[in-house]
Amino acid sequence: MRIALDAMGGDHAPREAVQGAFLAVRDSEILGIADGALEVLLVGPQEVIVAEMARLEGTRGKDRLKVIDAREVVGMGEHPAQAVKQKKDSSIVRCADLVRSGEADGTVSAGNTGAAMAAALLRIGRLKGVSRPAIASIIPSVSGVSLLLDAGANVDCKANHLLQFALMGDLYARTVLKHKEPRVGLLSVGEEESKGNDLVFAAQELLKKAPLRYIGNVEGCDTVNGRCDVIICDGFVGNVTLKTIEGVGELVFNLLRKELGANLFTLLGGLLAAPAFRRFKKAVDYSEYGGAPLLGIDGVSIISHGKSKANAFKNAIRAAARCVKGDMKERMAGIITTHGQALPERIPGTGTVEAKGEQ
Repeated sequence: MRIALDAMGGDHAPREAVQGAFLAVRDSEILGIADGALEVLLVGPQEVIVAEMARLEGTRGKDRLKVIDAREVVGMGEHPAQAVKQKKDSSIVRCADLVRSGEADGTVSAGNTGAAMAAALLRIGRLKGVSRPAIASIIPSVSGVSLLLDAGANVDCKANHLLQFALMGDLYARTVLKHKEPRVGLLSVGEEESKGNDLVFAAQELLKKAPLRYIGNVEGCDTVNGRCDVIICDGFVGNVTLKTIEGVGELVFNLLRKELGANLFTLLGGLLAAPAFRRFKKAVDYSEYGGAPLLGIDGVSIISHGKSKANAFKNAIRAAARCVKGDMKERMAGIITTHGQALPERIPGTGTVEAKGEQ
């Protein structure tokens, strides 16, 4: 399988991007990918990438790194749609084009998030039947990790969009996160079915009928306490929730570090507990999860954090490879076609029908 990596995307590109790609192909067996089964296409200015490849230590796996020349770069502050339309030879656009043409099976970028989304939508396109692609973010929880979607792609949603998010999130949780029977919850202001807004009430009815392990409404605390594996909401709520979780994680870690260094006794206690704190830091470290998949496009796209370093790029490539290996695109298209279209409802007192949760 071939994964196209935007080697110029992110605060630490191209060095960390190239290093991460090298780690992915070198350690492919450790990542659960058969040795020799993975190639990474490094997309960006050829001379820049070649210079970074010369810095790599060791030779194992280097032959599975291929350079694809792209002369332009989309800046983090550029307007996403305009950049994608005007900079057709940019690394982000070229990655999407490689997927569209079949030369790559998936793409990874830590660059301009909006541009990565726009390139996926405009150059790769949506899966048949998908109304709105969604960003699915992986968040740590007591029981391991959970999936939150939509995390910001669609700030205004209708009920059928949330139904499709649930179906796509359930499949990703099974395929990539290896949850055998994901528990799917609808994020609301209370567990009771009577609590929520119009969107929540309409989505409840659709989710009850879907082929999911739907557990009903969940609250904000349930995103991290292990009660559910897939949390569904619109992009506005999802993005606020995600940023809050990230902020609380940083707060807890910084407060612990401050308090443990307050005096000699707490410092000694901290040294004894150092292994536990290292495990805690790893559990809340975004780089361990690689990035957020953009679900619902006619291909595989992983959007990584702008601050990604080599470990994050390596894990993002692993996530993309798992999607490809699990035939997620074909399976997702099938489940959306079969279960993701809300049936039309007859409007009381009229002879017309309307689609519940219309696009």
